[in-house]
Amino acid sequence: MFNEFKKFALRGNVVDLAIGVIIGAAFGKIVTSFVEDVIMPPFGLLLGSVDFSNLAFTLKEASQDSAAIAIRYGMFINTVIDFLIVSFVIFIVIKQINRLKKKAEEKKSEVVSEEILLLRQIRDSLKK
Repeated sequence: MFNEFKKFALRGNVVDLAIGVIIGAAFGKIVTSFVEDVIMPPFGLLLGSVDFSNLAFTLKEASQDSAAIAIRYGMFINTVIDFLIVSFVIFIVIKQINRLKKKAEEKKSEVVSEEILLLRQIRDSLKK
């Protein structure tokens, strides 16, 4: 059973997936910081010195016994912007990967093996 697990865990796809998840998590933190610290302050300033992270609808004020209950729509706006940036970057990366794969496939299809050339010669000879 251990050998089977080892074979599964060391397969290329699993390692690639683990690396992708780790890099994705780090990239997510970078994007979150970019949105909260770089994009939202000027955007809030344009809208009249609004800090989006503090925007909320208060449903119930805080009391001595309980904390305030609020719908924090400003944080939701930040999260949507995070998502849009991440999805756009992923779109660009996948688009470039597909472009490179297409070039590789075209290059591969241009190269004809000697066996194919020999088979074509035989076919042409038989036609004559």
